[in-house]
Amino acid sequence: MSWFWVFSRLDNDLKLQAQQRLQYCHQLAEQQLQRRFPLPTLSFDQRGRIAGSAHLQSNHIRLNAVLLADNPDEFMHEVIPHEFCHLLVWQLHGRGSLFGRVRPHGPQWKGLMKSLFNLNGTSTHRMDISKVAGRQFPYHCQCGPVQLSIRRHNRIQKGVVYHCRRCQQALVATHH
Repeated sequence: MSWFWVFSRLDNDLKLQAQQRLQYCHQLAEQQLQRRFPLPTLSFDQRGRIAGSAHLQSNHIRLNAVLLADNPDEFMHEVIPHEFCHLLVWQLHGRGSLFGRVRPHGPQWKGLMKSLFNLNGTSTHRMDISKVAGRQFPYHCQCGPVQLSIRRHNRIQKGVVYHCRRCQQALVATHH
């Protein structure tokens, strides 16, 4: 099943629910923070293993249509508020801030996730990505096996070194 097929067949009701959830998040933020914010635009063209992404300067959120179709509750409950909070942090703290660059999942973002949506907020999701993962390449570190995307595999072939997030050891190709 191709990505285009899923995108073109994504249920219009599901698109509408996502838009309504974003509007709700927007209204809640304006009420709670007592400030007006521009309503973000929303598209369903995020690809790969990423559930969603926030494009700060354009005030736009991209959602992964394949993952949305398979996980609508998780998107409504967590992914849309997650991405929306990135936009809020940018508007509140990121534009030419005296405090410098704000970390994407830092204390400002976590604070908004908690105060607005009562969510702890994590930087990664736990959805099944088997439909969107693409070809994987086996690597390992002292923690055990790690699967890398073709993009990271190709970068390693060109000399880039990736390290395990847990043990910090360089990832090494596993030869079968």
